Amino acid sequence: MPLPRHAQLRYLILLLGLWLGVFLLTRSALLAAHWQEAAAGPLALLRIYLEGAVYDLAFLAFAVVPLALYVLLCPRRAWASRANRLGLRLLVGLSLYAMLFTAVAEWLFWDEFGVRFNFIAVDYLVYSDEVLHNIMESYPIYTLLGLIAVLALLIDLALQHSVSRALDAPSLSWRGSATALGGIAGLALASALVVGQDFPRGSGGNAYQRELASNGPFQFFAAFRNNELDYPQFYATLPDAEIGSRLRREVAESNARFLGRDPLDIRRAIDNPGQPRRLNIVLVTIESLSARYLGSFGDTRGLTPNLDALRQQSLTFTHFYATGTRTDRGLEAITLSVPPTPGRSIVKRIGRETGFASLGQQLGAQGYDSVFLYGGRGYFDNMGAFFGGNGYRVVDQSSADEADIHFKNAWGMADEDLYTLALREADADHAAGTPFLLQLMTTSNHRPYTYPDGRIDIPSGDGREGAVKYTDFAIGQFLDKARRKPWFKDTLFVFVADHTAGSAGSQDLPVANYHIPAFVYAPGLVEPREFSGVASQIDLAPTLLGLLNLDYVSTFFGRNLLRADAAPGRALIGNYQHLGLFDGRDLAILSPRLQVRRHDEALRSSRESEAPLSDPLVQRDIAYYQGASYDYHHALLGWQASPPHADHLSQR
Repeated sequence: MPLPRHAQLRYLILLLGLWLGVFLLTRSALLAAHWQEAAAGPLALLRIYLEGAVYDLAFLAFAVVPLALYVLLCPRRAWASRANRLGLRLLVGLSLYAMLFTAVAEWLFWDEFGVRFNFIAVDYLVYSDEVLHNIMESYPIYTLLGLIAVLALLIDLALQHSVSRALDAPSLSWRGSATALGGIAGLALASALVVGQDFPRGSGGNAYQRELASNGPFQFFAAFRNNELDYPQFYATLPDAEIGSRLRREVAESNARFLGRDPLDIRRAIDNPGQPRRLNIVLVTIESLSARYLGSFGDTRGLTPNLDALRQQSLTFTHFYATGTRTDRGLEAITLSVPPTPGRSIVKRIGRETGFASLGQQLGAQGYDSVFLYGGRGYFDNMGAFFGGNGYRVVDQSSADEADIHFKNAWGMADEDLYTLALREADADHAAGTPFLLQLMTTSNHRPYTYPDGRIDIPSGDGREGAVKYTDFAIGQFLDKARRKPWFKDTLFVFVADHTAGSAGSQDLPVANYHIPAFVYAPGLVEPREFSGVASQIDLAPTLLGLLNLDYVSTFFGRNLLRADAAPGRALIGNYQHLGLFDGRDLAILSPRLQVRRHDEALRSSRESEAPLSDPLVQRDIAYYQGASYDYHHALLGWQASPPHADHLSQR
């Protein structure tokens, strides 16, 4: 195909061709690196590259508009000037650098998350300080930037003749420029109307193939625009009365009395039998700890001797699942006991993240000191605002004296320093005669996987295995110190992960990648045993309040797992757009554009098929997510303080 005669069009096509070439090479490199997981036959390969070309062109249709406006509307005298020609040559070099930088960034992002740029990348821009430091500590960033610069310069030099030929060509007439601008505007408009985040196949099938076909920069800007999804608009629904009845059956217990008239209002009075126990709670949420890393769950590397020993002395939930793939999702589920509604978690819905009936609010109303302790800085992921506005006192890295921080990296202080801070808070509350909830969020088990030297036999920064082993070491050290405290005998210690170390897979929701450990350790208070039912992070708060025999008014979507009359087990799992319910055998998935699927034998063969709304598993799935979205938007999850004379945690 011959190039256009005119300079402006030649120049634009040269730049766009370079971008298309880099996109093609990036897609091919990622495909080669994950050939086995993609499992792409000839037709699938053709589809990947054809769909990829549509995504690439759609992104470039938007990206080229500012440059096209300048190039096509530049007056002829200015176009012919030396400054203009020099600037356009320089732009080629800078564009080459940007192209190669984007390709390397996509590779590193895929290596971490197994997907193209998405809402996580958007969050990384918001919390750039932690992210940039993490990148600097994790990769040889200056070497990579230098190599990109050298490669961009070499390609730029090789292209000088082509650039000169393009700039030396005759200029477009004003009529030609107007026609070209109209064509570009029409292409951009068509792209906006036709190509979306899930063009053209939506959900289902091999997730690797879908991600490979997409375009990283396109997905980044789409996620930036659409970080929340309205459930009724995008997802399958059922009549409110039908959903309300099913949802109430899901959360009901014999000791519960529903209070609201709205069929989707699950607010209910919980009457836990027995004398209330004013026990302390230390709830440790561990960064990225997959169950598969523990020896007691089958790992043979000996990374978790302390947790493996702890399992034998604890109430252990053997089939316990995280609700999501990010820390904010785990904290949302554990603290508010809500399913992972589509889009951003409640934690990060700035301006709408407070005033909920959280675990901290419930215990605070009973006279507890509810404290959220974070090894990093509380502004990250909006955690400080979320916990501070939902009944907690926030203690983070800035609350510790520098002399008490023996090691820190991009994400915060080492776990052992966080545990020291927790011991200090517990000692102070005990001295004041105040029961406490200390809810900790650790940071050490995260890239760059660095920690204090001399603690374990794996060098700091050597990878995930060392971070897991250090995490386990710090837990063992913390419990050794806690056992010598006078408040130990009156304390429940809870250890649970926020999410697993990796959620990527060939399916939209690979169930095994959501499996996490959960232990309740309290010698003399909680009998060591194993609970084998399927359970979710949203069940943790009501189970803990049940262990304390506390009465309260619940807005929780979880239930007390230790009640014999609890409904059949299930785990709610999701990412920012796919919403799943796993019943221990099969998985139902709700996706945008009203798609409904199920995976039979989800932990084994995982056979995918479309599912009707009459499927009972699908109806359970819809009940939770439609109900959670409705209750959130209708303010049915809000905290209401107890009247002064009340003896219970919240109003009756």
